[in-house]
Amino acid sequence: MAAHPISPEDAIARMSLPADAGGFSTIIDARTEDEFELDHLPAAVNWPSLTNEERIRVGTLYKQVSPFEANKVGAALVAGNIARHIDNQVMPLPKTWQPLLYCWRGGKRSGSLALVLGQIGFRVWLIEGGYKAFRAAMVQDIAKLVSHLKFQVITGPTGSGKTRLLHALAKAGAQVLDLEDLAKHRSSVLGRIPSHPQPSQKHFDTLVWDALRQFDPQQTVFVEAESKKVGNVAVPVSLMDAMRQSPCIDLQLSDDERVQLLLEDYDFFVKDLALFSKRLSLLTELKGKAVVNAWQAQLDSGQLELVVRDLLVGHYDPTYAKSVARNFVKFPQAFSAPLQNRHAPSMQSLAQTLVKQFA
Repeated sequence: MAAHPISPEDAIARMSLPADAGGFSTIIDARTEDEFELDHLPAAVNWPSLTNEERIRVGTLYKQVSPFEANKVGAALVAGNIARHIDNQVMPLPKTWQPLLYCWRGGKRSGSLALVLGQIGFRVWLIEGGYKAFRAAMVQDIAKLVSHLKFQVITGPTGSGKTRLLHALAKAGAQVLDLEDLAKHRSSVLGRIPSHPQPSQKHFDTLVWDALRQFDPQQTVFVEAESKKVGNVAVPVSLMDAMRQSPCIDLQLSDDERVQLLLEDYDFFVKDLALFSKRLSLLTELKGKAVVNAWQAQLDSGQLELVVRDLLVGHYDPTYAKSVARNFVKFPQAFSAPLQNRHAPSMQSLAQTLVKQFA
C-alpha cells in the first residue's frame, strides 16, 4: 500500500481531529535527533531514519567520495534503523493505526519509512514538502488564528503579579496565553531562568501556534503585555500587532508587595546573590557603571530588598510606563485592576471578576 501524500494545510486541519474521525494515530518525525530537538510538530515522536552521526557520515561520503557510494551506505543504515523502529514500536500496533510522517522536505528519509509501513498494511500519510513546507504553512496559520481571536492584555509594572494573575485566570476557567512560560524566560534583562534553556525560535513559533489553535474564538484570551522579544525569541508579528491593538487591564500592586513578590518569584537570585550580582552587570550600558557598582555593593552588604526596590522604581517602572504608553494603543482606556496583596486569594478574586467582566 503506497503512502498517501497530504498537503501541509490539510495536515494542519486534521491534526486536531481524533484518529477515528480523520485525524492521525501518531505523528512521526523521521529526521535526526538534533533536527527534532530544534523543532518538531506538536506531539510528534522521533524515529530517525538516520541518526546525527550517520547523517554526517553519509554526507561526508557524498562530498568526498561519490553520491553512489553515499547512497549505498545510507540505504543500509536507513534499512537497519527502520527495522529497529518496527521491532521496538510497530509490533503491538493494530492495522487501524494511521501515522503521519515527515522529514525535512518529504524525501528519502520519511519516504523510506512510509514505504515499509505501507507494505505492512498500514494507511500512511506523508506531508508533501516535509517539515519545511509544514512550517511555512504553520506560520501563515498563526496570522489566520490570531485574526479570529479577541485578546485582553494584562499590563502592569514589573512585580505587579501579571504571571500570577494569568495562572489564577487559567484556574478560573479562562483562556490564557502564557508567552513567558512558552519562551522559558521572564522577559526582562534579568529574566533568564537558570537550568531552563529557551526553545529555538522555530520551536517557540510552533508552541505559540499550538496554543493558539486550542482556543475558542468565541471566548476572550488573556495574555500578558510583552515586548517584541521574550529573551532571545521573538513573538510572531501578527500576534504582537493584535496584542498592541487590544483592550488592556491595568494591574496595580503596592511597591512593598511588588518587592516581596519579586523576591518570591526570583528566588534563584535570593539563593545565589553572586548570580544576581553578575546579572546586574548586564544593566551597565543602560544605568552606568557607578549605579550598577552601587547595587552590587549593597548586595555584598546584604541589602537585597533595597536593591530590588531601587531596580523597580528607578529602572523598570519608567521604562515599562513608556513602553506601554507607546505600544499599546488602548492602554489609556484600560480597565483598572487593583490588587490588595500578592497572595493567591487576592489573585483568585480578581481573576473571577475579570472572567465575569470579559470572558
